[in-house]
Amino acid sequence: MPHDTVELARALLGKVLVRQFSGGSAAGRIVETEAYLQNDPACHAFRGMTPRNRSLFLEHGHAYVYLCYGTSYMLNVSSEAGGIGSGVLLRALEPMFGTEHMQRNASHVKLADLTRGPGRLTAALQVDRSHDGLNLFTNKQLWIGSDGHKIESVGESVRIGLTKAADERLRFFVSGSRHLSGPRRLND
Repeated sequence: MPHDTVELARALLGKVLVRQFSGGSAAGRIVETEAYLQNDPACHAFRGMTPRNRSLFLEHGHAYVYLCYGTSYMLNVSSEAGGIGSGVLLRALEPMFGTEHMQRNASHVKLADLTRGPGRLTAALQVDRSHDGLNLFTNKQLWIGSDGHKIESVGESVRIGLTKAADERLRFFVSGSRHLSGPRRLND
């Protein structure tokens, strides 16, 4: 995997995020990401390391999980060398298997929307602060791997839901995916 944030955000598209549960597993193909650079005012590392964001400063491949607005966890992948606070937010997955585990954790959400959006993704996979700091390329509980799937076309747009650095085109997605979050006009 690349050690550059923007390259990693693109390279993660098509990879598989796997969650091991005590009674089985669930997985989805990553179809949408957003890049956050250390010098980016929208990045949690912009003002330096804190106890909350320290995992963002780990060498690339570690989970940075935080609670957003007190309601939803967000799963990010640290993306640079150790000490540089940058990351890639996983925004959406295309469910592959284990949807019965995912639906158990988000029974109120339609199957088509189960992992569409970063908060739904973490709810469906039961990702929370206990996963913060895990190495997502070596961990056995929550990990990212490849099944050799190739992405045909990558789209890009501005990131979603930001007020700072809102015009940066650092959101990447699998063109044509039915599982993308955000407004339709950004997904073409």
